[in-house]
Amino acid sequence: MQFFDTNDTTSTLYQQAISLAISKDFAEKRHGKVDLVDFQGSEQENRRRELLSVEIKAQQEKIVAAHGEEHFRKQVMATFFAQVNKQVNEKFDNKAYLYNNVLSIEDAAPTILELLYLRATSINKIKPLATSLPWLATDLVSLVNKPQYRKRADVQVNDAKLALSYIGLDNLKLVMPTFILKHWLPSSTAPFTLMKRKLWNDSLSVALASSALAELAGANKYLAFTTGMLSNIGQLAITRCFLNTYNSMYKQELREAFTAKDKRLHDILSKIENPPELLLEQLILRSSKLSADLIELMNFDRLPITEAIFDLAYAENIEKMCSTAQIVTKAKIFVNYRSLAKENLINDDEKIILFESAKLTKAEVSLLNKSDINHIKLKFN
Repeated sequence: MQFFDTNDTTSTLYQQAISLAISKDFAEKRHGKVDLVDFQGSEQENRRRELLSVEIKAQQEKIVAAHGEEHFRKQVMATFFAQVNKQVNEKFDNKAYLYNNVLSIEDAAPTILELLYLRATSINKIKPLATSLPWLATDLVSLVNKPQYRKRADVQVNDAKLALSYIGLDNLKLVMPTFILKHWLPSSTAPFTLMKRKLWNDSLSVALASSALAELAGANKYLAFTTGMLSNIGQLAITRCFLNTYNSMYKQELREAFTAKDKRLHDILSKIENPPELLLEQLILRSSKLSADLIELMNFDRLPITEAIFDLAYAENIEKMCSTAQIVTKAKIFVNYRSLAKENLINDDEKIILFESAKLTKAEVSLLNKSDINHIKLKFN
């Protein structure tokens, strides 16, 4: 988002929030957090350091001898990482490939989202589209069979069309954007094991915060919720594509080294770990602009979401954004602040700068602090 780049503090905090989505340890490392025990200087610690100094001296000759090996290791890593970046950059430049092959977005999904925005829509118009997507039909049936939503404990719904009728249009305005985005999440984000959950939680929180702010402003809640939910679609595409590409290329390099019986190269490759810095760079440089490109490919005619997503990607300040983009920006600012504050990665001065950049008022902050922006609450008759 160019919005964050206009100020050094907001830019740093934005990058820190994305780092936190990748890994808490990675974010803390970038923040310069160090375990205080390293500086305590206790007697036990001093004795340990004395023993270590003896060991270090004994190993110095080995290190010097291994200098050539270390140089080779760095060359192997640099070459491999450059190859990964080259290939992912080529894929990221192919928006149709990301849309159709990485996220595998079916035409029915954006059509459903657009229908739910129209006043003249009905469950009957949505039924054939929803049932054409097997994963969505399964999710809808599973939803209505949850204990908290079942009218009778001894009756289960097995038909997606019946499930849609039971859920109702008002609930579907929350359910459909949620289920659709959840389907586009990476199946795995290993080795960043918690990243999938973080991507999901942040998307949901931004959507719910956008809805709450829209209601306060008298704006369309569904439009704000859906825009907020889809605003992170670029992050999903980048994460899926980058991790899949990295893992595929890494396995290929290992296989080729093994086949060539190059033990030296194979040993080095086997110890290489996926560096979070590579993924962070792609997310910072591309995610918001890629969100705009992917939303544009959805060809929304009557759901006014494309302009808002483009504003989120390219507008340099909040005054230049449309009203929906302003609402979502405020939601993102609050969710980023909340994530950073939870891990003590933001101070009071930075908080003030962050909130002021989005013109987030005290009333809006108070509302979001009181609102549950972690869980969707459905209302059944």
